[in-house]
Amino acid sequence: MESNGTFLACNSLKDDKDLKFLLKGSQLLKVKSGSWRKERFYKLQEDCKTIWQESKKMLRSPESQIFSIEDIRDVRSGHKTEGMEKYAKDVPEYRCFSIIFKDQRKTLDLIASSEDDANHWISGLGKIIAHSNSMNQKQKLQHWIHTCLRKADKNKDNKMSLKELKNFLKEVNIEVDDYHAKQIFQHCDKSQTEALEDDEIEEFYKILTERKEIDNIFQKYSDGEGFMSCQNLVRFLYETQQEEDAVVAAPALIQRYEPNERAKRGNAMTKDGFLMYLLSDDGNVFNPSHRKVYQDMTQPLSHYLVSSSHNTYLMEDQLTGPSSTEAYIRALTKGCRCVELDCWDGPNSEPVIYHGYTLTSKILFSDVIKAIKNYAFKTSPYPVIISLENHCSVEQQKVMAQHMTTILQDMLLVAPVDGNKSQFPSPEQLKGKILVKGKKLSRQEDPTGTNGNNNLEAEDVSDEDEAAEIEDESVKTKIQQKGKSDTLKLAKELSDTVVYCKSVHFNGFEDPSHPRAFYEMSSFTESKALKLAQESGTSFIHHNIRHLSRIYPAGWRTDSSNYNPIDLWNVGCQIVALNFQTAGTEMDVYQGRFQDNGFSGYVLKPEFLRDEQTKFNPKSITEGTWGTKKKLLLKIISGQQLPKVNKSKNSIVDPKVTVEIHGVQQDNNKKQTKVIENNGFNPKWDEEFTFDIEIPALALVRFVVEDFDMSTKNDFIGQYTLPFTSLKQGYRHIHLLTKNGDPYSSSTIFVYIDIQDCD
Repeated sequence: MESNGTFLACNSLKDDKDLKFLLKGSQLLKVKSGSWRKERFYKLQEDCKTIWQESKKMLRSPESQIFSIEDIRDVRSGHKTEGMEKYAKDVPEYRCFSIIFKDQRKTLDLIASSEDDANHWISGLGKIIAHSNSMNQKQKLQHWIHTCLRKADKNKDNKMSLKELKNFLKEVNIEVDDYHAKQIFQHCDKSQTEALEDDEIEEFYKILTERKEIDNIFQKYSDGEGFMSCQNLVRFLYETQQEEDAVVAAPALIQRYEPNERAKRGNAMTKDGFLMYLLSDDGNVFNPSHRKVYQDMTQPLSHYLVSSSHNTYLMEDQLTGPSSTEAYIRALTKGCRCVELDCWDGPNSEPVIYHGYTLTSKILFSDVIKAIKNYAFKTSPYPVIISLENHCSVEQQKVMAQHMTTILQDMLLVAPVDGNKSQFPSPEQLKGKILVKGKKLSRQEDPTGTNGNNNLEAEDVSDEDEAAEIEDESVKTKIQQKGKSDTLKLAKELSDTVVYCKSVHFNGFEDPSHPRAFYEMSSFTESKALKLAQESGTSFIHHNIRHLSRIYPAGWRTDSSNYNPIDLWNVGCQIVALNFQTAGTEMDVYQGRFQDNGFSGYVLKPEFLRDEQTKFNPKSITEGTWGTKKKLLLKIISGQQLPKVNKSKNSIVDPKVTVEIHGVQQDNNKKQTKVIENNGFNPKWDEEFTFDIEIPALALVRFVVEDFDMSTKNDFIGQYTLPFTSLKQGYRHIHLLTKNGDPYSSSTIFVYIDIQDCD
């Protein structure tokens, strides 16, 4: 049992010198501040999935001394975090490294005693993470179960008593009464020794992981000897899975997923291969072809929804929380393409970024620009927009311009692309470029290069101060004391960095006889934008065909809560900025929309939101070319390995699934399954729902799993959201995401989907 678990995680790395070093462990200096730097012992556990860290804290639980490899987002060498920049500059970079976590856990900044030791840790962790990511679902499930078996094996004799078996079942989130536990135990205990070992444990594993619902599907298409011929697989793919290229796909799927060599040679699939296919990317509910950029990227920038973050520098709330360059890195690696910088005069002539008039901490403007340079194009090659809210003196504005020019160099767009002066260039033309959105000197009429007055040094421009809209008494008092002006002196150097995104105040939709320049864009608070969407939907859509619109959260959202982006996307608003640091339905829907088109941060608006002649209004839908209405037939069949919400050993989840449709008002809907009591391991629902979808191009589907609680609010277990147009049909697995949007290793829901045209 023990060796099998380790084998699964580390077999391909067993002779690796880095892995051997990590399994032995080493002393590392943990860095917390300028005065806190202490030696601690760190070691990779035998399961090759967890790290044990020594702690000197009194009463610390054993669990809190362990963290999982799966929780690591990134391992960075050198001084690549704020902590290392501030507190470890005296130590050579080659001895320093940092572990950044997926959740809100603090970054672990570490110093090794030598360059070799640091390299062992950086390289070893990198190899294990890569190995873990490459495991298929069946391997992940096996590994997870073996890890739980090891936990349940209290006396470490590699055997399992009836008591240990009961503990194990609780560990994997399933409540079994004593009678059933004993039945399973006696069935597997062939040697009648009152303990399961070796083959008996494997037998127990098979009973536990049996998927009868998949066996039944397999039997319909297989012969009497347990094989599904290639011809029958083609039939299944075509009839049930609605795969158009079934004839080409079937042989490839057999080669990719069939573990049995005899079956593979005979161009057939066994039950195991069939399960592996259904658990794979090819059996995923999300269309695999949408994982790459497949939309036309040569249209004007204003024709795309753009993944955008509000007050990107904040890690928590809007009033007292920390500001951090790490927040920019997180947003950019989540596909964000528009980040916000609130700039204020700082000491030593260095501008700083923080939420003005509040107690949020300050970070250097130059550090943020460096972070943007390093991470702008790691997730997507398409342009990044820096949205500047400028409150600096003319002198420090010049410093801002200088930092952007010297740090970003060729990345910074400082001139029109291909002399394009009549409409926006496309994301394709702007690949690898960083654009600045900000104020422009009025006598430099045309940011794209004509009518410029290059002798102008500085002049007053209107001041757009979003921080001043915060609904907080201390903020209002500070603004009154400051005697805030409605204008700001703008330096020519900073003005010159703005090419295609000139910030202007919104004075109503344009008069067709006096069209506004395409590069002029306005920012709207969510309430103002929603009012325009409600009262002038079609006009807003027309405005957003040629102009960019940026929307930001209302001033009362001091807790960094989010608004629903859907109603604003539905009228073509592109830069709908959300607080990326705040998990919840709004952020789930946001990330669901932007996982489309290769997670590039740019999604092409439907044709009816780009057509100059469009009469579409999401608030009053009439007949038109908005796409064929659809009927979504959905069966929620079962769940697999749902995580424990409450870590207490005796707490088992009572899961229920809610399916939500988010789109135009007529399409918004939700339906939920019954509650399955005391089973998070393999709950069975077998419930069918039907949804009518009026405007498929604007609809998203969200699957939410919760732990039902009669007395309090249900606990969130996991969710998955995707565009309706990215749904695959037939039998599919939904791979659940955590509250923060990271994938669980083996938690899934099994569903059946059928989409029909409405008459």
